[in-house]
Amino acid sequence: MTYPTRQAPRAADVHALGRSLSECRACPRLVDWREETARAKRPAFRDWDYWARPVPGFGPADARMLLVGLAPAAHGGNRTGRMFTGDRAGDVLVAALHDLGLASQPTSTHSGDGLQLYGVRFTSPVHCAPPANKPTPAERDTCRPWLVRELELLRPTLRTVVALGAFGWQAVLPVLGEGGWSLPRPRPAFAHGARLELPPTQPGAAPLAVHGCYHVTQRNTFTGRLTPAMLRDVLRTAALEAGLPVRPAS
Repeated sequence: MTYPTRQAPRAADVHALGRSLSECRACPRLVDWREETARAKRPAFRDWDYWARPVPGFGPADARMLLVGLAPAAHGGNRTGRMFTGDRAGDVLVAALHDLGLASQPTSTHSGDGLQLYGVRFTSPVHCAPPANKPTPAERDTCRPWLVRELELLRPTLRTVVALGAFGWQAVLPVLGEGGWSLPRPRPAFAHGARLELPPTQPGAAPLAVHGCYHVTQRNTFTGRLTPAMLRDVLRTAALEAGLPVRPAS
């Protein structure tokens, strides 16, 4: 299935962009899934009023480091309305950022919990929760203009990107090419610990370092494929390259 090409609004800032994004209904399968998940709920969340809309990026408008995931979790971001919030992946990621001094607290439970990110922003190539956590190529491409615009807005301050998983890596590289940076040919494959340096092609942009990191899924963290130390190492390297102050390793 293909969907009509959509253009993200020329929002003046990431907050306005997020407000427009939250009204999007471009992908029928994703709209049906996110709303059905909100109706059915999990027993543990039966008292929740699910967000059940596209989930905007989260973090400061002048972020120097951007973390790019896959899509909101059905009972995480789709429930809470905030990226990496209310699920195990968010628990692991925010705890690591807090250890490094890049988050105000070690937990991310709901949108009013007081969490602040310091110089770091979360986003994803697909902003609606997909069935089986697997968006289609058409859904990824339909959502792409939102990520392009977000990167354009972040371009003056952005210095590093961390792609969480192969999907995030493969999705964000062409978007960076549209957003103001030059891509190598051929495009390198994803690997944990991979690093690219992209020269800018637009005024106001600086060279950008892109880092690959295994995604913080339960499959990866429970099996030890991605340990807390491995995650912190990638985040620390990317944060230091971005010029962010990082708490020394204990």
